[in-house]
Amino acid sequence: MTIPQEWIKVSLKELGLFGDLKNGFAFKSSDYQKFGIPLIKIGNFNQCQLNFSNADYLPENFINEYSNFLVYEDDLIIAMSGATTGKIAVVKKSDLPAFLNQRVGNLGRLNRKLIFEPYLPYLEIQLKKELITLAPGSAMPNISKPMIEQLHIYLPPLEEQRRIVARVEEVMGKIEEVRSLRQKALDETEAFVTSLHLSLADSKIVTLDEILTLDEQQEQVLFGKQYFQVGVKGFGGGLFAKEAIDATQTTYKAFNCLYEGALVLSQVKGWEGAIGVCPSYLVGKYVSPEYRTFRCIPGKAIPEYLSALVATPWFWTKLKDLNRGMGGRRERTRPEQFLKMKIPMPTVEYQQKAIYFFNKIHKMKPVRVEAIKELDALLPSILDKAFKGEL
Repeated sequence: MTIPQEWIKVSLKELGLFGDLKNGFAFKSSDYQKFGIPLIKIGNFNQCQLNFSNADYLPENFINEYSNFLVYEDDLIIAMSGATTGKIAVVKKSDLPAFLNQRVGNLGRLNRKLIFEPYLPYLEIQLKKELITLAPGSAMPNISKPMIEQLHIYLPPLEEQRRIVARVEEVMGKIEEVRSLRQKALDETEAFVTSLHLSLADSKIVTLDEILTLDEQQEQVLFGKQYFQVGVKGFGGGLFAKEAIDATQTTYKAFNCLYEGALVLSQVKGWEGAIGVCPSYLVGKYVSPEYRTFRCIPGKAIPEYLSALVATPWFWTKLKDLNRGMGGRRERTRPEQFLKMKIPMPTVEYQQKAIYFFNKIHKMKPVRVEAIKELDALLPSILDKAFKGEL
């Protein structure tokens, strides 16, 4: 990579005027309380700032005994271990007083002569790249004083940092605008399915046991045989193939074998839309007993119609309300409660007519979802250009 001549090479130590790394302290969890002085943990780092919305607190009388572990305004702090090693944040006046946790270190006061604060999120990504080079092929290394002395990062002049930040925000603003339009189109597609469904159903309400029946084709787990697994994505993501396992890799005595048109419901994650209809290419594969399978009653429901319906936020809300009535977010969605759920439902004649439109929508949805993913993936490329001075 060719670095612009005016960019300077600085050490991580130089980013803090004090230059020394002060380790945090291993406070006991038994000392935590609901109010008091917040404890800075890695989970409190957010876009190079601190967020104490889910913080642990320590008693105020700890200030005298543990004053060495307090931070001050404009202090530069860094995550020193775990998967988030290298994340940085700057302490603001509104964050004070606060203690350092053992996995967080303080590098001293931010050297504002070297770095424009809004540039820190971009610098953080560059810093992580440097850390990975110190331990190729392994987990992110823990940070130590000797390592800080080895880490050097190329930094643009302040005016160039300001220009880069403004340019990145401008480009990302345009990308976000396009992304929002794509997401809106996707949301409107799902809203059309719901709207058409409610219109066709008119005032006809059914319980699910009028259109579905629990039908599980169980197969005993035998030694020497492989069972290709299937999972169900949340939020209408549908069914997906997983790797095969054998008897030594499971504690289940039996699996449910999938058949064409089976409605598959996750007992554990049903409340967040983990439900879908089995397509032909997954027939013969297996799901665990935690996934319950239902068959459409002939003359009452068509699998292709339900496939589009259960993928909508409208249907997830129905499932979530069902679970809330059962006692909480993590409650399993049992077949007996599921089959008693009431929904509007059109006749099979109307369902058959709607399938034509649903198939058209089904073909469009993956294209729109993929377009959103591609837009999200642009950020690393933009930042890479910024770090090379090409933006």
